[in-house]
Amino acid sequence: MGRTLLLTGRPGIGKTTVIQKVVAVLGPRAGGFYTEEIRGPGGRKGFRLVTLDGEETVIAHVDLKGGGRPRVGRYGVDVDAIERVGVAALRRAMAQGRIVVVDEIGKMELFCGPFKDAVLQAVGGPHTVLATVMAHPNPWADALKTLPVVTLWEVTEKNRDHLPEQVLQWLKG
Repeated sequence: MGRTLLLTGRPGIGKTTVIQKVVAVLGPRAGGFYTEEIRGPGGRKGFRLVTLDGEETVIAHVDLKGGGRPRVGRYGVDVDAIERVGVAALRRAMAQGRIVVVDEIGKMELFCGPFKDAVLQAVGGPHTVLATVMAHPNPWADALKTLPVVTLWEVTEKNRDHLPEQVLQWLKG
C-alpha cells in the first residue's frame, strides 16, 4: 500500500510554491503536474497546467466561453485539457513508479471524471503521492482527506518556508 501527503490551505498561501521547491529537489523521481496562474493586464487571467516532463496547457481562462464548459468564478474550464495533459501525466508517473505529484485537487480539476479516477488509482495503489487539495468544503475532496493512507498538512504563512524540507523528510520516511 502506498501513502499520500495532501497539502491544504487557503488560496495564495504557497501550496504550489512548496510543491515546486520539493519537485526541484526530487528531479526525475517525481512525475505528474503543477498548476500556475496566467497573469496579464489587470491581474489573473486563468490557470495553466505544467507537467513535470515539460508539457503545458491552459485549463481555465477568462476567454474560455461557451461549448457547455463548466465555469469557476469568471473562468471557463477546459475539462478535455485536464484529461489530455494532466491525467496522462499522472498515469505516466504511476506507470514509471515515480512519486505522483498532483497540484492541485481543486474545483476546476474535479469537473474531470478521469482526473478523479486517476487520483483514486494513485492514492489507492502502491504509489507515493504528494498533492495539494482545496481547503474549501467539497464532498469528494473531503472524503479523500479522510482516507487511512492520507496524511493532511495545512500550509500557513508561519510554516510555508520550512515545509519543503519537512515534505522531503516525509517522503524519505
